[in-house]
Amino acid sequence: MDEFRWPAGPGVPTVEAVRQGWTATVAALPEGARIKGEVIGRQRFGVFIRIQGVPDVVGLATEVGSMPHDLELPSMGAAVAGVVIWRADHNHQVKIKLDEWDRP
Repeated sequence: MDEFRWPAGPGVPTVEAVRQGWTATVAALPEGARIKGEVIGRQRFGVFIRIQGVPDVVGLATEVGSMPHDLELPSMGAAVAGVVIWRADHNHQVKIKLDEWDRP
C-alpha cells in the first residue's frame, strides 16, 4: 500500500463527526493553541494529525514549504506537537504548524 494515504481506521473521526463537532472544535482549538497528536495519514503536501483531547477533529500540517530541507515528513504513528495557525469553517479544517519545522 502507498504510504501517502488518506486517514482512515479505528479512532479516526468520520466526516459527519467532524462536521457535528465543529463548534466544540472551534472552542477547544483557537488560533495559537498548542497541540500534541499522532500522525494518522501522509500526503505529499503534509500530514494528518489526530489531536489529543479533541476526538472529532483531524488536524492538517501542510506548511511543507517552511520545513527545513534536511527533514522529512513525520512518519505514520509519530508523536508530534505544534500550534494551531488557522481554522476554516467552510470545510472544518484545523491547520497546524509543527514545532519540528521551526528549528533553526
